[in-house]
Amino acid sequence: MAKILIGYGTTEGQTARIAEYIADVIQGQSHEAQVLDLKRSKDVPLNSSDAVVIGGSIHMGKHEESVGDFVRKNRGTLERLPSAFFSVSLAAHGDMENARAYVENFEQETGWRPAQVGYFGGALLYRQYGLIKRMMMKKIVRDKPGNLSLDTSRDHEYTEWDDVKRFAEDFLKRLDSENTVKIKS
Repeated sequence: MAKILIGYGTTEGQTARIAEYIADVIQGQSHEAQVLDLKRSKDVPLNSSDAVVIGGSIHMGKHEESVGDFVRKNRGTLERLPSAFFSVSLAAHGDMENARAYVENFEQETGWRPAQVGYFGGALLYRQYGLIKRMMMKKIVRDKPGNLSLDTSRDHEYTEWDDVKRFAEDFLKRLDSENTVKIKS
């Protein structure tokens, strides 16, 4: 049984939901998962973890600042431990070129090149936005590829949960194969 830390940064909560779902998949495979909001957690217990999954949402073209700060501070440990990264954005729903560019920029800014990266669509939470943000998001969405909804009377979720499950399962397969190699060595 591995102890896996899942750290995330979120603005509107979709990345937190994805992190919790990844934890559920990991726990379903008899591993231990600890989910932490990197913005709220000052002391993150990386030394007691066997593996790490980090996730961040995109706002204004960048990943959450707390995620970048955490990765820069812990890059050595992230490179030593089995680790993965997931990025949550509206671009991941129909504009993968931009979604990949966001991750490439994050890798350049932090110096961390995760072995596994997941790209997940986020959510448009129109009903939770104030009037100004709702209109701003509608204007932004209108100009984006990806068939995003302009219907502000309800919220829209673009996360493909089967892709999130596959990401977590692939991470666990890689973790199990790395542990098998270490045991044989």
